[in-house]
Amino acid sequence: MGQVWTGYDQRLDRRVAVKLLRPDKVAGQEADELRRRFVRECRVTAQVDHPGLVTVHDAGSAGEELYLVMQYVDGADLADHLAEHDPYPWSWAVAVAAQLCAALSAVHAVPIVHRDLKPRNVMVRPDGTVTVLDLGVASVMDTDTTRLTHTGSPIGSPAYMAPEQAMGGAVGPYTDLYALGVLLHELLTGQAPFTGTTALGVLHRHLYDPPAPVRTLRPEVPEALEALVLRLLAKDPQHRPASAQETYEELLPLIPARGTPTGAPLDPTRPFLLPHAPWPYRAQVPAPRPQSAPAPERADVAGAVDEVKRLLGEGRVTQAVDILGAILPVAAAQHGEHSPVVRTLRKQYAATLMDDGQYRRALPELRRLADERATESGQADPQSLRFRYDVAQCLEQLGEPVAALAEYRALLPYYENRYVAGDPELALDVRRRIGHLLLALGDRVSAQDTLVRLLHDVERLRGPGHPLAADIRRTLQWLGQVRA
Repeated sequence: MGQVWTGYDQRLDRRVAVKLLRPDKVAGQEADELRRRFVRECRVTAQVDHPGLVTVHDAGSAGEELYLVMQYVDGADLADHLAEHDPYPWSWAVAVAAQLCAALSAVHAVPIVHRDLKPRNVMVRPDGTVTVLDLGVASVMDTDTTRLTHTGSPIGSPAYMAPEQAMGGAVGPYTDLYALGVLLHELLTGQAPFTGTTALGVLHRHLYDPPAPVRTLRPEVPEALEALVLRLLAKDPQHRPASAQETYEELLPLIPARGTPTGAPLDPTRPFLLPHAPWPYRAQVPAPRPQSAPAPERADVAGAVDEVKRLLGEGRVTQAVDILGAILPVAAAQHGEHSPVVRTLRKQYAATLMDDGQYRRALPELRRLADERATESGQADPQSLRFRYDVAQCLEQLGEPVAALAEYRALLPYYENRYVAGDPELALDVRRRIGHLLLALGDRVSAQDTLVRLLHDVERLRGPGHPLAADIRRTLQWLGQVRA
């Protein structure tokens, strides 16, 4: 019923996900019903507040189009995560299911039934936390709730649909628990319990066929976990666990105890092994590619550059970063990796990343630019030195004082040598940064010596009233008190 796009909040300069009704679905006799369903989705989704659910920022209409603005979730959907890990560790499956139970408990408390729980509607984030997407087919469990389609056909995905949902009967929390059982079976065995060549055939199997016990396909799965999956897949809702809370409690003994994560990316056991731990660092975050991203052969690089300039003029740095990251490989394919066009774009990309505070992503770009320029024009080339200066700034901002100090010290002779690439202003700034980094590393004697000599030179060159001189005096005064 819709499309989801990467969007941007212009006021706060942040990525968001924007869901739109497909234009071809708005027109026609079902338009009013689709509008009511979409409005219902917006209101229902906004009622639930839980870390395992996507945050709703805004909803409304623009002309004939309806939109829902949601949190942009970084990570991989569970279907892709499963495809990348074969076989899927059973402890991971338990951790995913436990997190889903926590989110479902919040959903069911409203009360809401998700009605379409499946791997494509679950995201695994970089820290291993699981986020449930798309309450778009949820139905508030009121006695007067009507069917949401004119035809009376059930809403949901056949492979994950509970028998009562397939028959068009009343749904409840037990319906989502059945879908959780299907999802768990798929994680543990690599395949859904019921498959077929047609949707009707799949639904027939849900109604009448018993599921294969997971240990027949994967013997290392604990017996208790197999028993829970079979209970979740019971045809009769009364034979399933009573609630998501009860299911969570049955999963709890199977969850890994606190300890050290495997180090694998997007490990869903991490939230249990290291509760409330900081997010893991990822070296490179790929820029999101909106569905409207042009194909390489048709991309308008010049137009993208103009758009970046406009966005930067409006202070929308995050969106500019993403456009630059997306257009770089296109420009390289059109003009060549080492062309002036690509070099200019990469310089702009690195500078914009720094402006956006994304120092970890800017660092490898700047190092590459510095090395390429030095190879072409020599180590003393002013542009190469400027890239290295930005590298040192990134290292400083990333809390790597030893590496930053080494970079600044390597740069200083070039800036002090007026016959090479001398720059008195940058030389003074580099010396100040060296002094502050020495302080950060606990070498107060060297820091004081560096700053005293710097103060003498600043007063001689710029006068005692210069702001840099006043700043250095304050630091030296504080340092003297500490040493005393």
